[in-house]
Amino acid sequence: MSIKGWGVIFLIGSAISCSQKQNNKDIKDLVMTQLHNTHTNQEWFVPTNIALEGLTYEQAIWKDSIANHSIAELVSHITFWSEMNLRSFKNLKTTEQEIINDETFRTPSEKEWLQTLKRLDSIQRKWETSVKESNDIKLKDWSDEIVNMSAHTSYHTGQIVFIRKQNGWWK
Repeated sequence: MSIKGWGVIFLIGSAISCSQKQNNKDIKDLVMTQLHNTHTNQEWFVPTNIALEGLTYEQAIWKDSIANHSIAELVSHITFWSEMNLRSFKNLKTTEQEIINDETFRTPSEKEWLQTLKRLDSIQRKWETSVKESNDIKLKDWSDEIVNMSAHTSYHTGQIVFIRKQNGWWK
């Protein structure tokens, strides 16, 4: 093959490599945006840190008469699944027991409530750090799962805001 032929192959290979790097950067940016929006940045919807701000324990455990989940139960559920996914993302051991989703909606004691809020915030921060530090291959493999997890978190955060508005606990 001539030098000119090798030059064309090099240019095409470089263009493909640059395009893949740009796509991977775009994926990382998208995933990071979703994680920040569900945690701390209010864009199209309320993030968890704002939805839970100033909430008392009594408000957190309030339930309506038709047996919907309390805010505390929703926070426990979000925390459970965010942590399980994070452990899996980091290749850490996860529970070998069968997970019954309804059991993830648990009510912490008053003593546990502030710890539960701190734990959710910590897990969301760890997600942001883990994604930021992840390699392109891992992130590409996990991007759908992370974006779905963010949608799940925002869905339940919307329920939290609704409960607060319904009861006059929203600013």
